[in-house]
Amino acid sequence: MHLENIVLRNFRNYEELSLDFAPTVNVFLGENAQGKTNLLEAILILALAKSHRTTNDKDFIEWNKDAAKIEGRIMKHGQSVPLELTISSKGKKAKVNHLEQKKLSQYVGNLNVVMFAPEDLSLVKGAPNVRRRFLNMEIGQMQPVYLHDLSVYQRILHQRNQFLKRAQIKKSYDTVMLDILTEQFAEVAVRLTERRDAFIRKLESYAAPIHHDISRGLETLEILYQPSVTLAQEGDSIQALIEKMKTIRQREIDRGVTLIGPHRDDSLFYVNGQNVQVFGSQGQQRTTALSIKLAEIDLIHEETNEYPLLLLDDVLSELDDFRQSHLLNAIEGKVQTFVTTTSVSGINHDTLTKAKTYMVEQGHIKKS
Repeated sequence: MHLENIVLRNFRNYEELSLDFAPTVNVFLGENAQGKTNLLEAILILALAKSHRTTNDKDFIEWNKDAAKIEGRIMKHGQSVPLELTISSKGKKAKVNHLEQKKLSQYVGNLNVVMFAPEDLSLVKGAPNVRRRFLNMEIGQMQPVYLHDLSVYQRILHQRNQFLKRAQIKKSYDTVMLDILTEQFAEVAVRLTERRDAFIRKLESYAAPIHHDISRGLETLEILYQPSVTLAQEGDSIQALIEKMKTIRQREIDRGVTLIGPHRDDSLFYVNGQNVQVFGSQGQQRTTALSIKLAEIDLIHEETNEYPLLLLDDVLSELDDFRQSHLLNAIEGKVQTFVTTTSVSGINHDTLTKAKTYMVEQGHIKKS
């Protein structure tokens, strides 16, 4: 899979941009705040219909404009497919092969991407919501049904929280209605938890040997999914969750909020048996993050039979020479890659010397 071209209109600092890409490696050179990250963000949004930087759609639209548009043509399974995403105050409209998609969950997954940026270190050392967001984005682009379940879950969670808040204020509630909401909640919560757990197990199977190689055989990586409530090993997981929620019902009413479920889950990373978030050095945390990103590439390939695009946003400067080489060797010849950097001096690797290079300056891009 590769992205043949992209067209941007009124997106961030790009009023009008049209670019063709090499199917191998594309390097974007320029000073900071010129638009390099904006371009990679546009590719990410074209794939996932969401950004890694903000949840506010207004941020994508150029000042004093009504809408932004991202168009791209991808080559997938030997077919050239046009994608289009329009972003306005009314939301997003997506098209595949010129046909409008009724739901974004039907659109996501046509183009798969893996993004690696300096802030991805927060995947290891950041708050649990960062890791939940990571799971939602990565599983969602491989399994559209997951996005549907996630949307349903968020709606039911909102309804249940509103009910609990009213019960907290009124000091009384309709037990039948709460039972119904809890049952609906448990059904979709179990599906999300099971899919996340399966994803983490697969991710570990790819990431562990990569981490072992990068650490020169000195470190063993384990990744564990940590649900806020453990699912039943045998029997009915949904009913077990419902029963668990009944035991904390009064606590939830007192707090006015749902206390367990996928929105409270986390993932843990262990290196040589130690929690790398708490006890790991910065080098171990960087190796863990790099291992996870490289593992994503192979995992997406297994799920879709196509390699995803790799977006490297100013990340090479954050890695030492050994990790740089491991990353570039891993992608060479198989993954279409987009690299942003202020300079390639000091990075000696065939992957970059053979790359198609562009200069980025104040929202304008030209081939070097």
